Amino acid sequence: MNKDYTLLILAAGMGSRFGGLKQVEPVGPNGEFLIDYSIYDAIRAGFTKVVFVIKKEHEEIFKTTIGNRISNHIKVEYAFQELDKYVDNVPEGRTKPWGTAHAILCAKEAVKEPFLMINSDDFYGMESYQDAMKVLKEKDDYFTVGYPVIHTLSEHGAVKRGVCFEKNGELTSLIESSIEEKEGVITATPLNGDPSFEIDAHTLVSMNMLGLNPTIFPYLEKNFKYFLSHLKEECKDEFLIPDILMQANNENFHKVSLIPTESKWFGMTYQSDKEAVKEKIQTMTEEGIYSSPLWK
Repeated sequence: MNKDYTLLILAAGMGSRFGGLKQVEPVGPNGEFLIDYSIYDAIRAGFTKVVFVIKKEHEEIFKTTIGNRISNHIKVEYAFQELDKYVDNVPEGRTKPWGTAHAILCAKEAVKEPFLMINSDDFYGMESYQDAMKVLKEKDDYFTVGYPVIHTLSEHGAVKRGVCFEKNGELTSLIESSIEEKEGVITATPLNGDPSFEIDAHTLVSMNMLGLNPTIFPYLEKNFKYFLSHLKEECKDEFLIPDILMQANNENFHKVSLIPTESKWFGMTYQSDKEAVKEKIQTMTEEGIYSSPLWK
């Protein structure tokens, strides 16, 4: 009996810097979205199900655009990230989503098998899915796929990345940072307020392509309760999966590996990134890497 592997796509967030719901922004020659290419590459790597984590209010647009056109190629399910999911009392004035770790927790009922989590608005490259599937099949580790930072920058401003440090293939530190290149110098500014530091072009960064399994859900649930009980008065904190991964590693709850890839990443952080993304997709289509139309 073949084992199932799920692609979990976080798609509940609006692109504030991009200026809209960039998950359904056409970039392919036949109106395809970046999500289409992620799912296409995942299917080729052996994934058998896709679960979208979305807002309930976006359910119809996802089903009529993405969901319906891929449902003949892979099993499709939906999970909903809402403010009151696993929350007894939503604090007054809280409108911001609870963060990526909460988004994963919201998929607990839909995911019963090893899974790979990705962002909906990133292009990760076919090789990264193959690298991830190999680890999912061979190991029980949690892991993050690491990209050379030089492959992940935007010409239009700073980007948020998790700077990775490892020892013998095991992740030892993951520093969420704002990263920008100026005059050939790449600077990472930690989001927690720690001093900035320089990194070289080959430093690996996490792009939220994470390999996990269902053991993460009770761990998330326990730690989300703790997170809610320690909210600051302004209530702007987020429950983030990089923090949880490092906590799981440091508490010896679960080993977290760093899996390097030479796959080329690109995405749409800013509206001005869109044309470059379209050109790259067009080039890969002309080279025969992708069909046109993608879903035949």
